[in-house]
Amino acid sequence: MNSELLIQAAKLIRKARYAVAFTGAGISVASGIPPFRGENGLWNTTDPIFLDIEFFNRKPLQSWLKIKEIFYDKLRNVEPNIAHEVLAKMEERSFLESVITQNIDHLHQKAGNHKVFELHGTYKHLVCTKCMSEYDMSFADLNYLPPTCLVCRGILKPDIVFFNEPIPAYAERHSFEEAAKADVMLIIGTHRTLALYTYRYRYLSGDDRLRSNDRNWRVVVFVKEETKTLVVRFKYQVSRLKRQVGKKYSTLNIILGSFTF
Repeated sequence: MNSELLIQAAKLIRKARYAVAFTGAGISVASGIPPFRGENGLWNTTDPIFLDIEFFNRKPLQSWLKIKEIFYDKLRNVEPNIAHEVLAKMEERSFLESVITQNIDHLHQKAGNHKVFELHGTYKHLVCTKCMSEYDMSFADLNYLPPTCLVCRGILKPDIVFFNEPIPAYAERHSFEEAAKADVMLIIGTHRTLALYTYRYRYLSGDDRLRSNDRNWRVVVFVKEETKTLVVRFKYQVSRLKRQVGKKYSTLNIILGSFTF
């Protein structure tokens, strides 16, 4: 990473009143978990239909066989990498308030973060599709698929967000609340800029308490490679949101650095 950008980012984090991290699949690649998209993405070799909730409900065995192959056979043995460990250390030293993640791998908690909101759920839990009973993943013997509920014998489903399922209300609500309180947002390993939606949410909410940080709101973006295109797109979308909301925005400062943990 450019040392000047690193110093800028460090200063912002050190001065932050409320720093929040938003992470995606890129942060876990160094742990041996492939991303979903891109050159070595999971969707290059796996049909996403296996993670469609309608397909799962019709053909749970076929879905479970693929889910076990791409998730459970791998995730049980992976360990956090230095990026997860850095965020955990930042929380321990009070430089980071919380982590919002798209990942289902539970590596933030394994590294030591305590306040983690999982937008797409976690592979660590199972839920019955019939009676909604919940189980720890250790309950199921995945040598016998699909696993079934002890209470009603219904099919158990990984507690992750499938295609055509909504984001869990609890995770969504608290993630937006955390992002709205943040004066520094770290975006790591993803191009899905939740921060932009939060920026719009501040104004559409009509709650002045959510706008109080705006003059000091900063975004630090860590991506695999430095790219001017990302900055241009980021700034364009912010400008577009300004026009949509029709209110005067303070400047959104963006630091872009390569993701080199």
